[in-house]
Amino acid sequence: MSPAVVPPVGARIRQARLERGTSLRALAREVGVSASLVSQIETGKSQPSVSTLYAITTALGISVESLFDARESAELPQHAAAPLAAAAPGTVLHALAAFAADPGRRIGPLVGAGERETLELDSGVVWERLGRVPGADVDFLLVTYRPGGSSSGSGGLMRHSGTEYGYLTSGELILTLGFDEYTVRPGDAVSFESTTPHRYRNDGEVPAVGVWFVTGDVQ
Repeated sequence: MSPAVVPPVGARIRQARLERGTSLRALAREVGVSASLVSQIETGKSQPSVSTLYAITTALGISVESLFDARESAELPQHAAAPLAAAAPGTVLHALAAFAADPGRRIGPLVGAGERETLELDSGVVWERLGRVPGADVDFLLVTYRPGGSSSGSGGLMRHSGTEYGYLTSGELILTLGFDEYTVRPGDAVSFESTTPHRYRNDGEVPAVGVWFVTGDVQ
């Protein structure tokens, strides 16, 4: 995909925080990370992990999808951080540009192997969007956990609203779900309420790849 204008994702997070009257330190305490990390995410200097991204949006009461809505850039208040015009390839903001879609835009019906929109997250996780039908409340993703990759860089469990369905096609994942731990191998499938604390990690030496559906607003 050719480089696109980068949506001000960090600025939108800061906008939502300021609109709720939440200080940077208060948000950091609620999410369980340092204020410095939140600041770096807001300014686009740091990549959030899957769990941190979910935790921030949950704490602010916003959906992950709302961060990718290009139309919101015009609604930033004057006190919000200035929009970032571009970011270097390989950064999370550059990857988020691929998800800066109008919520009414259809992705598909056919998405070629070389046409997928890609989101690079921290901790060795890659999301590739496989399609989108306007009005359908579901994320349809090809997910890759690189060797050593985890959905939580800190090792903690995450939770969010919705229901999660996954099918592993290659590699191996360790799924921690509540107090239980499962080894997910090629051909195995998982399904659970995403409000259950959970974490994925790849302890192997090859990437773990699978198809995931996450339904319901992630707020």
